[in-house]
Amino acid sequence: MAIDGRNLQILANYCAAAADAMAFTLMRTAHSTFVKETEDFSCQIVSRDGMAFASPRSFGAPWYSGIDYAPVLALIEDYAEGDICITNDSYAGNVATHSPDIHIWKPVFWQGEIVCFVVGHIHNTDVGGAVPASLSRSLSEIVQEGIRIPPLKIMRGGELNEDVARIMRLNVRVPDQNWGDFKAQIASVNVGERKIHDIIKRFGLRDFVAGIEGILDYAERQACSIIASIPDGEYFYADYADEDGEGGYPCRVAITLRVQGETLELDYTGSDPQLASSLNMPTGGRERHPLALVGVTYVLSTLDRNLLLNAGTLRPTRAILPPGTIMNCEAPAAVGMRSLTCALSQIATIGVFSLAMPDRLPANSPGGNSIMNIRTSDSRNRSVVASLGPVGGGAGGTPRHDGPDGSGGLSAFLKNTPVEINEAEVPIRFHRYGLKSDSAGAGRYRGGLATQMIFEVFAPETVITARNRNRSVFASAGVLGGRAGGLSHFRTHRQGKVIEHGNTDVIRCQPGDVVEVCGPGAGGYGDPARRDIQAVLQDVRCGFITVRAAREQYGVVIIDGQVDDAASTALRAEMPASQGHFDKGTAREAFEALWTPQRYEHLTAFLAAAPISWRHYLKTQVFQAVEASGEEADMGKIFRTLRDKFPDLMAG
Repeated sequence: MAIDGRNLQILANYCAAAADAMAFTLMRTAHSTFVKETEDFSCQIVSRDGMAFASPRSFGAPWYSGIDYAPVLALIEDYAEGDICITNDSYAGNVATHSPDIHIWKPVFWQGEIVCFVVGHIHNTDVGGAVPASLSRSLSEIVQEGIRIPPLKIMRGGELNEDVARIMRLNVRVPDQNWGDFKAQIASVNVGERKIHDIIKRFGLRDFVAGIEGILDYAERQACSIIASIPDGEYFYADYADEDGEGGYPCRVAITLRVQGETLELDYTGSDPQLASSLNMPTGGRERHPLALVGVTYVLSTLDRNLLLNAGTLRPTRAILPPGTIMNCEAPAAVGMRSLTCALSQIATIGVFSLAMPDRLPANSPGGNSIMNIRTSDSRNRSVVASLGPVGGGAGGTPRHDGPDGSGGLSAFLKNTPVEINEAEVPIRFHRYGLKSDSAGAGRYRGGLATQMIFEVFAPETVITARNRNRSVFASAGVLGGRAGGLSHFRTHRQGKVIEHGNTDVIRCQPGDVVEVCGPGAGGYGDPARRDIQAVLQDVRCGFITVRAAREQYGVVIIDGQVDDAASTALRAEMPASQGHFDKGTAREAFEALWTPQRYEHLTAFLAAAPISWRHYLKTQVFQAVEASGEEADMGKIFRTLRDKFPDLMAG
């Protein structure tokens, strides 16, 4: 049949259904909670040259819909029927982007010719390394982050490579769980292969191959049409992680967005240097790396929900990723917490597009969603390593409605694990898992509420990992009068005392300890004084906000469960209007008053001239000097002092 518009859509639906079948197989046969419940995995069908053209429509992580497997496909010399390849090496093709992500790919043959590849990844709960669950911002080299598997054939002609399999099982904390997940991956790509054969039988090889390019081209045309509706111009926005390392200074992601006709350019110049922590992103400088452009995918699909998501979607966009920075690090930098930096880049992307289209995009989602992992033991001394699920915030308020609560925005694909399943598989007891009142940013349309998790441990030397801890200092911004969201917290209740952990992501607990983690709230949209009074009352009745917050944030006076209309009208008339496009919260406003764009511009140029391995150290020295001098700090003098101290280092 001819691949015209109608048949192209039919083919695209068949391919998406094949990807759905891959994802469903993986989810239903996986062993770990993090895959079968939280759904941190991906499945794609990619062209012979590696371009993703089909992804699941409602399963798994959407970050990889635009992935290009070409660099890693090229690292295998030859392919034969029955081969399955594997890697989790972040610096081999830049497809796997931290060690827990095990990627596999299988060539699909038809009459002796490769017609496409079926691919996918899962996030393993643990792949060995220095800490349980393998990831912590405190790690400084990738060799600390668990086993690394270079691109190789794990199955050759349908036969398992037992030598590699033994190495994989030996170097992790829960080998049976990991191996069960790996076998689920194998089942997934085998299902994908069968589905592709069925599609070729229906459409014919020639039309199938032509249809792949047609699907990619169609997504590109859709993206160009959406981009053309965005006002041309240059826009700038930056956001920050609370710390660039354990107990460190803020970590910056900066974006200059250039819109011209049907093209986009995202320039990440001004983002932090490569760090001596694990917040680095191994993009290889590839201008359409999916992790650098996830935010663009989200923005475009927000503007047109009918957008087809694949590698063609990103063709009109390019990213500038300066080498030796957190957006394009070099080996052997640690990369385990790249998901936190990726979340920041998405927040910054939505923020910079908000400047171009404030009436079409929401306020900031919070980021900083903690993925809670635990290593403990049961009464039979059996070791347990498991994910308890995400603890984050909702989505930002939008121009038309409140942000979704508890989940939404940047990590809505991470499903929560039911308490009953966690308690059945892990020897802990939950005290609470729900929404946190007064955590959302106020607005005409408020932000989404944060999630709170409280649980008790029963075994000594239990290790809790709260991956991606953030937003305990810098809040999620509100937009056009909307207020910033609430901050996150992480604490342990022990024998009547409260231990605050801030952004620490690995803690040790003892029997009877109660761990409490609360995510950050999302920013609000629009003036809170214009929020419908009955909506405020309903939020109070639902426990989403307190009576005090209703008065202080919205100017709504509630007495004995009823609104005092006269008092509310008077109070709202006295509320000051917010100034500027964003409300960034007091901590960030104070930080940016000291660290102005001009200071960051000077710092970026200074660090770019230094060897990559020195940049984080030099950044810290500059921050210490500016902190000591305050607003009177002379950047030129600080740089001269460091050049004098290290003359050979800074000779350039």
